[in-house]
Amino acid sequence: MRIEPLKGTNDYLPAQAQLRAYLQDKISEVYENSGFTRISTPIIEDIENLDKSEGGDNLNLIFKIMKRGDKLKEALDQDDPAQIADMGLRYDLTLPLSRYYANNRAKLPNPFKVIQMDRVYRAERPQKGRMREFMQCDIDILGSESPTCEIELIHTTAKALLAIGLENFKVKVNDRRILREILSSLGFEEDQLDSVCISFDKLDKIKAAGVEKELTEKGFDPAVITKFMELLSHAPFTLDYAASVVKDSSAIDSLSNIIEVSNELADGRYQVEYDMTLVRGQGYYTGTVFEIQSMDFRSSIAGGGRYDNLIGKFLKDSVPAVGFSIGFERIYSILSKKEGYGLDRKKKVVLIYEEAEIGQAIRRAEELRSEYDTALYIKPKKLGKFLNRMEEQGYDGFLVLGRDEDVRMFGQQDE
Repeated sequence: MRIEPLKGTNDYLPAQAQLRAYLQDKISEVYENSGFTRISTPIIEDIENLDKSEGGDNLNLIFKIMKRGDKLKEALDQDDPAQIADMGLRYDLTLPLSRYYANNRAKLPNPFKVIQMDRVYRAERPQKGRMREFMQCDIDILGSESPTCEIELIHTTAKALLAIGLENFKVKVNDRRILREILSSLGFEEDQLDSVCISFDKLDKIKAAGVEKELTEKGFDPAVITKFMELLSHAPFTLDYAASVVKDSSAIDSLSNIIEVSNELADGRYQVEYDMTLVRGQGYYTGTVFEIQSMDFRSSIAGGGRYDNLIGKFLKDSVPAVGFSIGFERIYSILSKKEGYGLDRKKKVVLIYEEAEIGQAIRRAEELRSEYDTALYIKPKKLGKFLNRMEEQGYDGFLVLGRDEDVRMFGQQDE
């Protein structure tokens, strides 16, 4: 039997797991302090819910769970691959939240300000930055169509990033309504816009030439594609340009207000700006979309947007909703390489004792726990080797019962 984790998943050593917990606790602390409430949903969802969720390319990455027993045999006899699975693993936290809200709406406040921090799964081809199992940290506001929700989410997410020590980032915002109208003005048909947006969302990865190739392969009008590529060559764009194209000014006014107020709240710690090329790949986004980009690491570290129609798929009643998700794995990867990061946590020490001293050892450990997280271990034969291993695992110091009066920090022992 193999001992390595499956590709696209990770085992985490104690020090790594401690850092991950530290980051999650810091983020959660900011979220909860800002009035958001934590919930939990199952990792398994009905396959129909997942398939109809308008998740863009993520719909091709669903881990499907086959039917069991006689139901599987019947599905196989039908020779229809679509009938083999009846469940799947969630690919994000937005679809499960929408189902959760539809099921529990009568018991929840309106608007509902919610935290989700949990694992999600995508059948990715494993590579750097592409995991099959990964953590997301989401906050959402359900039940309000006010653009004040976007402002609150941007401010709260930025606060969480600052709280864990990430600086030098900018928030990019766009509005799907504005983008769709710009694309329509170039000649794309209404029923083509979602597909165009899915390709356009890959601009950072496959560059303009890749987007042009993909649009051509999809069979769009070459003349319209040419106009689109000419437009891209004149980026970046301003809201003034968008306003000159868009007929309904309400979306422009809303986005302008979001940017203005968010920048006032940022107080110079980060910038909030309009970016016409920001798409976000999920098809369920209906209005504002946003993304946070780290200037130091040249990567996106958070993203989200408004999805006013997704909950309605369950309720047959429109419910406005908007959310922001922190890319936890990318942030963990960045900060885990930062020397000395996370040292403001409570220090961890190990208390070493002889087996016959267990009662005395526990009493001494309880005294230490007012200041340190304290673990108990029976004294090993090779104490030095054991202490080296504990230091590797993230412990800060040790005390040998009956020998040491006080805790000795690693690097100070005279073994």
